[in-house]
Amino acid sequence: MLRTVSCGFLVMSLLGICLAAAAASAAPSAAPAPATESAADVLAQARKATGGDAWKDVRSFHTTIRLETGGLTGTAESWDDVLTGRYVDRYALGPATGAGGFDGIIVWSQDSSKQVRAEEGGDEREAAANEAYRRCLAYWFPERRQATVELLADQQEEGRRFRVVRITPQGGRPFDFWIDAATGLIDRSVEKAAVETRTTRFSDYREVRGVRLPFDLRSTNGDTQYDQVVTVTSIEVNQPVDEALFRKPEPPPPDFRIASGGASTTVPFELLNNHIYVQVKLDDRPPVRLLCDTGGANIVTPEVAAALGLKSEGALQGRGVGEKTQDFGLTKVKTVQIGDAVISDQVFLVFDLKALASAEGVPQSGLVGYEVFKRFVTRIDYQKSLLTLTVPSSFQYKGDGIAVPFKFNGHTPQVEGEIDGIPGLFDIDTGSRSALSILKPFWEKHGLEARFGARLEAVTGWGVGGPARARLARAGLLRLGGVTIERPVTELSTQVKGAFTDPYVAGNVGGEILKRFNVTLDYGKQEIIFERIPGQTAAYAFDRSGLWLNRADPGFEVIDVVPGGPGAAAGIKVGDRILAIDGRDPEKLPLPEARREFRTRPAGTTLRLTVRTDGGTRKVDLTLKDLV
Repeated sequence: MLRTVSCGFLVMSLLGICLAAAAASAAPSAAPAPATESAADVLAQARKATGGDAWKDVRSFHTTIRLETGGLTGTAESWDDVLTGRYVDRYALGPATGAGGFDGIIVWSQDSSKQVRAEEGGDEREAAANEAYRRCLAYWFPERRQATVELLADQQEEGRRFRVVRITPQGGRPFDFWIDAATGLIDRSVEKAAVETRTTRFSDYREVRGVRLPFDLRSTNGDTQYDQVVTVTSIEVNQPVDEALFRKPEPPPPDFRIASGGASTTVPFELLNNHIYVQVKLDDRPPVRLLCDTGGANIVTPEVAAALGLKSEGALQGRGVGEKTQDFGLTKVKTVQIGDAVISDQVFLVFDLKALASAEGVPQSGLVGYEVFKRFVTRIDYQKSLLTLTVPSSFQYKGDGIAVPFKFNGHTPQVEGEIDGIPGLFDIDTGSRSALSILKPFWEKHGLEARFGARLEAVTGWGVGGPARARLARAGLLRLGGVTIERPVTELSTQVKGAFTDPYVAGNVGGEILKRFNVTLDYGKQEIIFERIPGQTAAYAFDRSGLWLNRADPGFEVIDVVPGGPGAAAGIKVGDRILAIDGRDPEKLPLPEARREFRTRPAGTTLRLTVRTDGGTRKVDLTLKDLV
């Protein structure tokens, strides 16, 4: 549900591109290119303009930078083995710190609390292949790493002509260098990642040990208020490199414990809109209700932060399954406690969740997820509505569930699976209310709209970015490792921005499926254990009202009406207010319960609604029916 861009991602991406953009500050004007000029010729000219044979003597870089983004300032440093493409980056930005690196085989990251993970899911391997290619200067030394290199059409901008070279490293994804035809300078790098295209411009080139490097960089995804500005403070060439720098760090000393001294703690949870809510104490204050999301960041609302006396720093860009983005700040919480489980010194995002509260129909205080699951083996007992956190060293599974291995897609567990025999990667997401959401790049590639006969489109979810729309379908069989799910309601996402446009992910498995199992998440061993709950035989169903409602004052506001659905047949329109359902107002029938009734009451059931429109208040009969 909530997918934010991490500070570490921004910093390490900039550090990698910084060294990749080596170019000249005072190259002579270039003559018009001959008609037979190739991409290799253009790159050779850029190499000559930026140091020529001096590049052959470069073996390593040690770079320090000053970073500005979203109202925060920070510092970072990078070590690069230019001959092999190995690297390590470390940063401090406001209250957040972290690191990431590549040892030649493993791509790893380390967060503010020094928790470490291998980056293997999503687009991480392709991103790392690109980083390694650029950092070993393989565009000038192609023997170091293989790639496909092509010369694209020239581009004109503000009276300047640019030669554009597209490079696709082996195992990586395409990126473009724009090279100024008049100077030979690499002016910018353009690369499309999983959910955004990022352009980084380079300037202030200076000579360092016979080669010329950019000292100022500005990176943008098009929203200029969130640009990241890097100023290089020092670059050292051919400093001795400690091999241990590149290795994945060892796990840190435990910053978590069970306060009672036991091995585990169990707490009740509420299941609302298929979302798990738990009571959490922050800094030993009275508990607040937080949503629990397998891949989610730590989040508190500005109201909770103010009540705790926490200072929020910065205004960074966050995104979710919707198409809009939203600012968030950073703060630090000394203790996080769930039952007797205590975690120390956690960075939290400060996010305004008022829009999400309207969609959820219950007040929102924030979220916990990955940072909890990374430290404790977590059992979600959907059958009894209990959450158990166990110290990993004391955990031993004795049940007969099916263990499914996973890799991390950022913070989110991602498993290999199949949808009707088509293989793909599926995120396991307790932050999603849906059963199965198929991302647009995947369903378009495999023609699933026609194959599944998806005809109706509706709002199917809500996140930080607002509403998420999808076409409704029903797949035949979903397979997640050794676990099978028959005929799940399947949403073919129509999002064109946000997390659900990721071409590296097939789909998202949410609470509507997960709640039919008791689920154990072991992030240390990177496996999920599924235990099917007996008696869960009812067919998967989609909302039978054809309406998406948000909480309003008064009543529920109609946000979406499915064409041809029951709501449309009853004459209900977007903007109407539902004041009562069968005589029950929102105090007696909260939105999560109303949604549950719309989904689970049999097709053919008639509900009497009190509806307020511009013309006044009226009574309408809503007869539920299956839409998919």
